[in-house]
This record gives sequence, C-alpha cells and structure tokens, in this order.
Amino acid sequence: MRECVLSFFDNILVFSKTLQEHAEHLRQVFDLLRRDQWKVKRSKCSFGQQRITYLGHVISADGVTTDPTKIKAVTAWPTPTNVKEVRQFLGLARYYRRFVRQFGILARPLFNLLKKGTPFVWTDNTEQSFQILKQGLVIAPVLAQPDFQKQFTVETDTCDTGIGAILQQEGHPIAFMRKALCPKYQGLSTYEKEYLAVITAVDQWRPYLQSAEFIIKTDQHSLVYLQEQRHDSVATAGFHQVVRLAVQDC
Repeated sequence: MRECVLSFFDNILVFSKTLQEHAEHLRQVFDLLRRDQWKVKRSKCSFGQQRITYLGHVISADGVTTDPTKIKAVTAWPTPTNVKEVRQFLGLARYYRRFVRQFGILARPLFNLLKKGTPFVWTDNTEQSFQILKQGLVIAPVLAQPDFQKQFTVETDTCDTGIGAILQQEGHPIAFMRKALCPKYQGLSTYEKEYLAVITAVDQWRPYLQSAEFIIKTDQHSLVYLQEQRHDSVATAGFHQVVRLAVQDC
C-alpha cells in the first residue's frame, strides 16, 4: 500500500495515476480500515480530487506547494517582541523551509536570538531577516514530484557563511537545501565549501540518488577530479560517506 498511500496519524492520502486505479486503491484502503475496525467521517473525506490540501501543503499533478491559508498566517505575523515569539515564528516558518532557497542563511539572525544567554535585541539585521523570510514564503515555488524514470541533478553553491544545493529534474526544482556554516567551517576555502556542499546534499537526498547515476553541477571545475584527489582536510574527511559518487563534467 505504500505505493499509493501516505498516512500521518488519522490523515490518509490515497494517490493514483488514473480514476480506475484510484477506485481500486480506495477499495483496498477501505478493506484494511474495515478489517481493523476503523471508521471514517464522510464529511471529512474528499474523493477523486486533482488538487488537494494535505498537512499544510497543496498537492496536484504539477507538484507540491505551500497552503495559502498557512502562509497568510506567516505573512501577517507581527514583529516579535521576545524570544518566545521568535521561536513560535521560526517553528511555523521552518515547516516550509524546503520551499525557501537559502532558508538557513536567511534565518540565521533570528536563530542567533535563540542562543542561551543572548540578550533579546531587535536590530535592523533581524528585521530584514524576518521580512525576507516572510516574502520568501509568499513567493515559494511549486516543487515538482520526483520521477525516478528521469535523471536527477544536484546543483550546489556556496557563500562566506553557508552552503546550498538544489535537487532538480529537467530544470524543475524538487527540493532546496541550505545550511549556515558554524565558525569552524566558515574559514574553509571555496573549493572545500563546494566539496562540503556536495557531500551534504548527496547525503540528504540519498534516497533519491542511490538507485541511478545523477549529475552534480558546481562552479568548481577541480571537483571533476574528486575521486583522484587526496582528502585530508576537515571538509573532505567525509569523502567515504558518498558511495559510488559519480561526478560528471557538464
């Protein structure tokens, strides 16, 4: 049933390619519910939908995007006046972090306010972070559904304070990854940061990438010779975590 059903507590989503398949999948689900003596409330059920809201996401044939009603709550959020309110805002914003490119870096000033012993001071920097995050959620893209018959591409990028990557197919984004770097890693060279971005992205998206060859796009041409190089630095210590890593010059 995992091929056609997602469930989270009492939220059940049945998905199918055709209406005929959908009827059969529903029959199987109802048989299981009946067997285990579970009941469903008709008023809370939706059948044969091409677009549906599920766990704060809108799912359709085009892909997955954010639920506008939830995003409205984020965009209407007043400026936090204490640490508790910052934590509440970040809790909701983080739920949609995969839709916001560079989320980790954009949110860093707000996360810094949560550190133990840090006095709460709302600065121009934190206000900018707050507003940019809200805007990023408003313009969040539709993330495509992965198609395992097509080749995946991982495109990485770095900056002084973080690393990032996009998982995509045929130019359509499937997921974003962005992580702020701690001081220990901020001193790495650009090459090492790009390398760290590759390792982190491949590890995070391993379930998508492990079954077939995939493309890695990076502006560090020297990474094409990754498997021929020595790996002694703090960043490249994780080299062997990447199993059968295929680096393609493109």
